[in-house]
Amino acid sequence: MAHDVLRRPADLRLRDFHGIYTVAPQMAELFVTLQRVARASCTVLLGGETGTGKELVAESPRRKAPFQAVNCATFSPTLLESELFGHVRGAFTGAVRDRDGLFALADRGTLFLDEVAEIPLDLQGKLLRVMQEKNFMPVGATRPVTVDVRVISATNKALAREVAEGRFREDLSYRMRVVPLFLPPLRERRGDTEALFWHFVERMNHGGLRRIEGVTRPAMDAIRSYPWPGNVRELRSAVEYAFVVGEGPLLDVQDLTPELRGQAPPGIPSLSLADTERERMLRVLAKHKGRKAAAAAELGISRSTLWRRLYAYHLR
Repeated sequence: MAHDVLRRPADLRLRDFHGIYTVAPQMAELFVTLQRVARASCTVLLGGETGTGKELVAESPRRKAPFQAVNCATFSPTLLESELFGHVRGAFTGAVRDRDGLFALADRGTLFLDEVAEIPLDLQGKLLRVMQEKNFMPVGATRPVTVDVRVISATNKALAREVAEGRFREDLSYRMRVVPLFLPPLRERRGDTEALFWHFVERMNHGGLRRIEGVTRPAMDAIRSYPWPGNVRELRSAVEYAFVVGEGPLLDVQDLTPELRGQAPPGIPSLSLADTERERMLRVLAKHKGRKAAAAAELGISRSTLWRRLYAYHLR
């Protein structure tokens, strides 16, 4: 029936900050801070869950200057050292020529270190030196190289905990978080789940695979109530999944990913995410004697999000 089909709001206007799209008020406040930070040359530590857009934030300052990025979790310690600082010919087996590292390539610009908590301890000392003294030694070299590089790093781990457990140098952590910034998860960005859903639908409508003009209310309820542990990246993938598996102009529940439908992916036995979340909400609400504000605070969500999920699970 027509009233059970939702369409893109005619007045929907998303703000675009260097590729980060939002309607959430707290994101506008973050953008103001980022614009101020961009004027300085201090180091920045970006915190937040996977998929919140930390790499897009890192690219926003000094956009016209050199920008290099590396995911520190994807390299072995030896290869990461070479990737960051470069090496000279003959430094190790396979080093047939001199090679500049990312610090040299980012000179007078920005280097983005993603998953910085994964840098091994013995390499952290070398990283601290280049951040303090502005010079480093390529692998196998005898002469230091001087650079002017702004370092922006990101992690989804708590560095204070990594320091306390001996996996990260305390002096380096101070050096990296001169300005700490936190990107809120999608579930806490008021209005962004639905707004970004329509944004991705609009973009993918131009791909020619399928054209979605509306979404059923049950499907939208599932989208709104899902906690989105993979955040914006997961939401985009879910929309892409719907375009691939579904047909016609209407997106319905059967077009959603198994996680959104409360099912475990095929071949992976686990509890339904919906059932797990429902049980947790009931437990926390009972603990706080039904007080929604206290329960929402413990769950790490806004009160409006809690109300939506209670409605979706028929718990209101």
